[in-house]
Amino acid sequence: MQGHKRVLLAAPRGYCAGVDRAVVAVEKALERYGAPVYVRKQIVHNIHVVTELEAAGAIFVDEVDEVPAGAHVVFSAHGVSPAVVSAASDRGLQAIDATCPLVTKVHREAVRFAKSDYEILLIGHEGHEEVEGTAGEAPEHITIVNSPDHADEVEVKDPSKVVWLSQTTLSVDETMETVRRLRVRFPHLQDPPSDDICYATQNRQVAIKKVAKDADLVIVVGSANSSNSVRLVEVALEYGAKAAYRIDYADEIEQSWFDGVATVGVTSGASVPEVLVQEVLADLAGAGYRDVEEVKTAEEDLLFSLPKELRSDAAGNRDDRALGGRTTRP
Repeated sequence: MQGHKRVLLAAPRGYCAGVDRAVVAVEKALERYGAPVYVRKQIVHNIHVVTELEAAGAIFVDEVDEVPAGAHVVFSAHGVSPAVVSAASDRGLQAIDATCPLVTKVHREAVRFAKSDYEILLIGHEGHEEVEGTAGEAPEHITIVNSPDHADEVEVKDPSKVVWLSQTTLSVDETMETVRRLRVRFPHLQDPPSDDICYATQNRQVAIKKVAKDADLVIVVGSANSSNSVRLVEVALEYGAKAAYRIDYADEIEQSWFDGVATVGVTSGASVPEVLVQEVLADLAGAGYRDVEEVKTAEEDLLFSLPKELRSDAAGNRDDRALGGRTTRP
């Protein structure tokens, strides 16, 4: 029998500092240079954000050879390989690098370990833009490890000189299981100097773990190509949610999901604007789930400055100010 209807709202959720920085970078480039401004790949993996920026004059392309010579192009938050940077330079493009600084950190680790002739096992999803960018820093030294099962098959040339790095948006638990299985095979496996999985990914997973144990249903707002959003669904199910679904918009919610559901957990991926979560909450309120309790597991106050190409010398200009996750705070 369905009991008291309530919503457990995970916090932190939504925009992280790196996403905020990247989205604002496109907005500022449009303000400063006028439309169109080109963006290689989706600036962040969220269909709503991309659609809004397209309406403002951004043009999204797959590769820099689609950008007119001399035009402005923004590199997405997921980062690019040195080959992409060179291709943009060869076309005389005015590049704005909106790569998340936490992704840049992994790129630098890859370069450093490659220079020391380490074999790098990069844990991540083959074909994801972030993994392609990191692997492109030292392709002759990097092997991609897609999953814990793949860890049982991967081969290295020198087991005494191997290190692991990871995509920043993975499941923490699955990544640690992959590392565990790699270390069984390669006891000398070295850890990265600091955690590669980003603070926002970890925080959102911790929050949904706490929500999931009490939830009959979890709704994750986020796009299908958002790795961290997809992981939130998996984590919710693993930690006790009876059902979990990912949606882009509130109108994708299906009435059949609510049969026998008293408690609904709600969260959103790190590239999701808060307005989309509020639309879900309004939809749930209309279905009788008006009691909203926030479940907070962390505060987020990390700040990133805009890409150097967009900073102004004028003191106090908005372009100079550090940016944080504007919608991560409840």
